[in-house]
Amino acid sequence: MQGDSIIVEEHHKKAASAVAEILMQQIDLFDSRTTISIAGESGSGKSETAQALADELEKNGFTCYIFQQDDYFIYPPKTNDKTRRENIDWVGSGEVRLNLLDEHLEKFLSGENSLKKPLVFYEEDRVDEEEIDLSSVNVVIAEGTYTTLLDQARNHVFIDRSYLETRAHREKRKRDASELDDFIENVLSIEHEIISSHKKRASIIIDSEYNASVNK
Repeated sequence: MQGDSIIVEEHHKKAASAVAEILMQQIDLFDSRTTISIAGESGSGKSETAQALADELEKNGFTCYIFQQDDYFIYPPKTNDKTRRENIDWVGSGEVRLNLLDEHLEKFLSGENSLKKPLVFYEEDRVDEEEIDLSSVNVVIAEGTYTTLLDQARNHVFIDRSYLETRAHREKRKRDASELDDFIENVLSIEHEIISSHKKRASIIIDSEYNASVNK
C-alpha cells in the first residue's frame, strides 16, 4: 500500500530471525517456491515482521516478495472506515478479497512469473492496479490481519499480541487521528474475537516477547 509507514525495530528483527531459523529447516533454496503468511491484530507488527523476515531470508540466499493484505480490501481505507461506521457488521474478513489473494499465491506456486494485483493509495483513498515480476522470487510473504485463513500459504505465522498490548505501536504509526478513536477501539475488539480463533491454524507462533516457536 502506497503511503504506509513501516518502521522495522530490533524486536521485529529478533522475531524474524527466530522464524527464519524454523523455516529454513523446511525451505530448500533449490526447491521451486513457497508461501508464508504473517497474521495478527492491529499494531502487532505484521508489516514490520514481514519485512524483517524477508531481509533475513534474503541474507540466506532467498528472494522474497511481500503481499500486503491492505491492498486487497474491497474498499480503500477511508471509504472502508466510513462503511464500518455506517454498519459495524461490515467489520471482519469479508472486508477483504482473501479469495483473490489466495488465487495470487496459488498462481505464484504454480509458476506464474507475472501478476496483476491491486494497489491501494492511502492518501488518495483509491485502489489502482500494478503488475509485478515474480520470476526471480523464491518466497512470497502475505501479511495482514486475516492471512492465517489463506489456504495457499504453506506456513502460517501468528503474532500472539492483542490490540490492548499494541496501542503504543498503533500510536507510533497512525496515519489518521480517527484510527485511535473509541469507534476504532470497538472495531479492534471485534477483530480480536475473530482473529484469536485463527491461532490454532498457525504453524509458528510469535509471543509477546517476540520469541518464535512451532505451534504444537
